Amino acid sequence: MQALILEEKGVLALRDIDLPLAVGPDDVKIAIHTVGICGSDVHYYTHGAIGPYVVRAPMVLGHEAAGTVVEVGENVRSLSVGDRVCMEPGIPDPSSRASKLGLYNVDPAVRFWATPPVHGILAPYAVHPAAFTYRLPDNVSFAEGAMVEPFAIGTQAAARARIVPGDVAAVIGAGPIGIMVALAALAGGCSRVLISDFSAEKLAIAAAYPGIEPVKLTETTFAAAIAKATEGWGADVVFEASGSAKAFDGLFDLVRPGGAVVLVGLPVDAVRFDVPGAISKEVRIETVFRYANVFDRALELIASGKVDLKPLITGTYAFRESIAAFDRAVEARATDVKLQIRVQEEN
Repeated sequence: MQALILEEKGVLALRDIDLPLAVGPDDVKIAIHTVGICGSDVHYYTHGAIGPYVVRAPMVLGHEAAGTVVEVGENVRSLSVGDRVCMEPGIPDPSSRASKLGLYNVDPAVRFWATPPVHGILAPYAVHPAAFTYRLPDNVSFAEGAMVEPFAIGTQAAARARIVPGDVAAVIGAGPIGIMVALAALAGGCSRVLISDFSAEKLAIAAAYPGIEPVKLTETTFAAAIAKATEGWGADVVFEASGSAKAFDGLFDLVRPGGAVVLVGLPVDAVRFDVPGAISKEVRIETVFRYANVFDRALELIASGKVDLKPLITGTYAFRESIAAFDRAVEARATDVKLQIRVQEEN
């Protein structure tokens, strides 16, 4: 079957490939409908690697997906043929120490779609464990189902923050993950969320949501905006979602004494980490790597209507236009948040 394949750094092809589609007793086979383009997919395309994960052989891209179950394994009782589903793309080793602790996202043996050498999901069909496949409620579209995966990162960040109702949060970076972190923080109980960026277009998208207050960094500093909003006290929770090394300069000036800093973005360059600044305020520091035990919660927030991700979908391409979709993602247009590829129009 055809798939979108990263042949090597900078080279994409839409061509036939043999992928394993045998359905095990605990698996389901899914006809893929919609797949989102993630920043990691784009980074593999443009750089051929992310840290220790290097593309050494052709690899199918994509890991944000939704589709329809077309076959179920003999042990599967939770899903049926015809169910519309979204999929949590990491498959951990259930016997690992990390999994037994409930930290399966940091299991060293986890197999995560479109992370070398594991193939991704930009193909017509895939086989996946039923335990990591979630039925979509009738009011959740395939497009929204494919947004559950990135929103789960925001949900994980909000959970790690241990938000107390009424907290004031600050988010550095108004990209796709930054906006979803802000939405998850509001859903988690924050009274307001300030979000910073240099892009007026991205801030305008974020500001369309009640409770999110944009801060344009060409006009003021984030520290000054937070000080004004909190009468000099600082934000209860600061989420770093930009992945910029520069964001760590003055990071602890943004948070109140005893507050929390949650690191979501993954810097490529070395960062300056102000240890005295953190210690002097007794700041609690949390880190986020993907997500664990929150995928169903992210889906429920979307289904409930408390979180509306539809405005973040800024472009949809047909499967045959996959390469064009990725080239647009590389352009990084200021008005784009999430681009998606529709693999199958009907399932």
